[in-house]
Amino acid sequence: MNDLTLRAEVAERAARAGGDLALGRFRDDIAVETKAGKTDVVTQADRDAQSRVIEVIREEFPDDAIVGEEDSVEPRSTEKASGQRPRVEDELKEVPEEGPAWVIDPIDGTNNFVRDIRIWATSVAATIDGEPIAATNAMPAIGDYYVADAEETRLNGDRVQVSERVDPETCTISPTLWWDFDHREEYSRAVRAIVERFGDMRRFGCAQATLGMVSTGALDGTLSDLRPNPWDTVAGVHLVRSAGGKVTDIEGERWRHDSRGLVVSNGHVHDSVLEAVRAVHG
Repeated sequence: MNDLTLRAEVAERAARAGGDLALGRFRDDIAVETKAGKTDVVTQADRDAQSRVIEVIREEFPDDAIVGEEDSVEPRSTEKASGQRPRVEDELKEVPEEGPAWVIDPIDGTNNFVRDIRIWATSVAATIDGEPIAATNAMPAIGDYYVADAEETRLNGDRVQVSERVDPETCTISPTLWWDFDHREEYSRAVRAIVERFGDMRRFGCAQATLGMVSTGALDGTLSDLRPNPWDTVAGVHLVRSAGGKVTDIEGERWRHDSRGLVVSNGHVHDSVLEAVRAVHG
């Protein structure tokens, strides 16, 4: 097994393991804490699922960088083997530009999770030199597993592709990410821009699930003018690209983990999605 194949296999195995742990806490009256704002919530299930994901990754790649949403990660396996008291290290918040790394969201859609809504995902992406090369979004509460390697995207083992729709008025678009209370005017303009240009709109409260749906053609695109966190996006972006879709920033340039905005489509209606996201700022 070559290195790229192994990384794809580990991404899937780690996402499934973390997702299974989170599923065991789902609808179980778990305590909810807040982080930066009233709608920015976290649970012990998030932290434990992240630790489980990292444990699986470390079995094969003990020294790779980890980019994770939650506050701490498991110590490296080499430290555990030393016999010394393990040190808990802070995870990275940015994707390294050089070398291998892993980008983790243990529960993307925690607001759904704590409200007993099944649309949440455990997300794992493998990157090399800042570019994703494999990804899995595990959604065990609904039994969907999105997996992408260097060649294709699969949903529950079957190869998928983005939609072929070319008429914006037949398309369904999602405003993804979340505009906080001090940016609700932008949120309103984003919704208006979508409903004026496209056939329908959905919002799922889980960016990784939304990106997965674009990769299968269930959605035709998604957009935001915000600068997203890598754990909310990197895996799903790889799913979309490996399924034939297009992902750019708000200027139409190829999207990177540090880009402003997230503009995603089947490729055929990308100009219309760009037009919609640009309308957010008039």
